[in-house]
Amino acid sequence: MIVQRRVVTAVLAAAALLVTAGCSSDDGGTADGGGSTSPSSSDGGGTEPGASSSGQAAEVTPPAKGSVKVVRTVTEDLDSPWGLAPLPEGDLLVSSRDEGTITRVDGESGKKTELGEVPGVAPEGEGGLLGIALSPDYASDHLVYAYFTTVSDNRIVRMLYDENKPSGEQLGSPDTIFRGIPKGYIHNGGRIAFGPDEMLYAGAGETGQTGLAQDTKSLGGKILRMTPEGEPAPGNPFDDSVVYSYGHRNVQGLAWDDKQRLWAAEFGQDTWDELNQIRPGGNYGWPVVEGESDNSKYLNPVGQWHTDDASPSGIAYAEGSIWMAGLKGERLWRIPLNGTKASAEPQAFLEGDYGRLRTVVSAGGDKLWLVTSETDGRGSPGKGDDRILELEVT
Repeated sequence: MIVQRRVVTAVLAAAALLVTAGCSSDDGGTADGGGSTSPSSSDGGGTEPGASSSGQAAEVTPPAKGSVKVVRTVTEDLDSPWGLAPLPEGDLLVSSRDEGTITRVDGESGKKTELGEVPGVAPEGEGGLLGIALSPDYASDHLVYAYFTTVSDNRIVRMLYDENKPSGEQLGSPDTIFRGIPKGYIHNGGRIAFGPDEMLYAGAGETGQTGLAQDTKSLGGKILRMTPEGEPAPGNPFDDSVVYSYGHRNVQGLAWDDKQRLWAAEFGQDTWDELNQIRPGGNYGWPVVEGESDNSKYLNPVGQWHTDDASPSGIAYAEGSIWMAGLKGERLWRIPLNGTKASAEPQAFLEGDYGRLRTVVSAGGDKLWLVTSETDGRGSPGKGDDRILELEVT
């Protein structure tokens, strides 16, 4: 596949960087405190470079209490769904972790059409075909990006999507843009997303080797930032490196708020899951600390939860709040924001109604797409699992 390479200037990407701040298993360990939730009083690292504190003070704060309404079930009977990428015309692409396939879901009827199987996927444990994302130039290049586990590593590829070909044959040969991310039976990370700066961000787990998280030369336990071609993005905090932040355990949630600040959710071990506001070059403490710390070397989370209550995977931003999908917690959390702080206590919705929740994606305005995860080997799948839901939120 021949792909026209875009030219990204260091000046443009570095300027965008100024406004783009951003468990022993998927389910963490055993919680120790009966399900309490603790929003941090920390601001997650303070004012972003290039942003003024007065500008933050002027931000509109959402109501302390919100609401969630399940508008409809878009589709059912998905096998180990993981990544979700909305198409411009309203349909959805969804990846299957264990089958290694990408499927198109009609946004109105829910009809499923398989694009094809991604070559080289080697599902095992928490690994397999994980996050997917559309190219920033999808309207012209029709490229779909995917993060997946192979026999030797985790890597990111891009594939040409040709919907005019027969079902099962619509994906072109993978073009590997980045390889060598550590793989493991657990903690493979896997979420990818293009930011407002049109750079590609990826959450990489530490694969259970906790020492990788503090090693800035390792790709494990990091948030990575790269060009669409897989090169270190201009303006990154470490020279000639895709490492954007470190000290992470297993990041599976990435989202930007309306001020282009980056947020990330990650699994704790036995005590605290975290929601963090990400700063370039920031150290988020793992494995030295889990949750809040009084050590100024590490950036504190904006929110933390006992692992029984969350075990967070995907996150999305809508209506002034971060929305966080919980696996073991089997609920959707709403965290209202005022700048880089939680403005009120987190609020839980859909608790136990749909089982494990894997991925949540903005559908525009007050709407979200929500993907369940009962068929991931840790759930109790019933009739119709897994499914995609459309939500209306405030």
